[in-house]
Amino acid sequence: MNAPTTTRDVYTQVTDTLIAAIEAGAGSWQMPWHRHGVAHSRPSNALTGKRYRGVNVLALWAAAEARGFSTGIWGTYKQWQEKGAQVRKGEKSSLVVFFKELSVDETNPETGETERGKRMIAKASYVFNASQVDGFALPEPQAPADPAETLANVERYVAATDARIAVGGEAAFYRPMTDTVHMPDRNRFTGSETSSATECYYSTLLHELTHWTGIKTRCDREFGKRFGDNAYAMEELVAELGAAFLCADLGITNSPRPDHAAYLSHWLTVLKADKKAIFTAASKAAQAVDHLDGLQPKATGESDADALEVAA
Repeated sequence: MNAPTTTRDVYTQVTDTLIAAIEAGAGSWQMPWHRHGVAHSRPSNALTGKRYRGVNVLALWAAAEARGFSTGIWGTYKQWQEKGAQVRKGEKSSLVVFFKELSVDETNPETGETERGKRMIAKASYVFNASQVDGFALPEPQAPADPAETLANVERYVAATDARIAVGGEAAFYRPMTDTVHMPDRNRFTGSETSSATECYYSTLLHELTHWTGIKTRCDREFGKRFGDNAYAMEELVAELGAAFLCADLGITNSPRPDHAAYLSHWLTVLKADKKAIFTAASKAAQAVDHLDGLQPKATGESDADALEVAA
């Protein structure tokens, strides 16, 4: 059994795990969302089949990479039992977070009266990877998707957003004044050890599309009041995470961004000072992806519930 974890411990444990993972890859710009090792997918729950969201995606990617797991299927001890499987003796769990709404009494500062309100409280849950259990047959590995077909799917996804994309120049960026995404010509992109040149192009484009969601008429994302001088670095972190989630969903490799070396110290400073910062960034990234997903044509019978977070 795991010892009870306080709300403060939840934020601290998850943040400290991700700080360690970021620091481990700082020299090569390899972030936890580049090194998760479980190819092209978000972690999912063994019992429900639903995908994890927000900070849980990052936490489970980091756990899978650190411990060499080759599958992204997770479940609590009880959920594995319900699947007819058994967690092996001595296996260590990984922490995920869910939020529970509680009714609380709060004093209205203007009237001095006590009012009944709602507050979201972070709760810890502990999950085990499918590699840690007996009695569960892993799904048959799927044949690799045709790269041309996969990238055509990404192109359709981008086109459905109706974002204005200007091609030319040497830099990729989003310009709020004109509400345009600017991208260099594709032939300026080169591949890496893990990504083709085309994948590098699309992961960069998805990064800029995440920025595109931030204006008031879309996700209304602002960090200035809370993060001050680090506000832009936090927006870059949201775009990094948004691109990582999208690359996982669309089946392409997310390419490290050497130009983000300048933001690493800012990210680490903020995360060490504010244990809720990575939760906020991951939540905003998930909202950005939700917005972009909402612009896609839905197949008959498709449900938004397919992508809900699992409160495991």
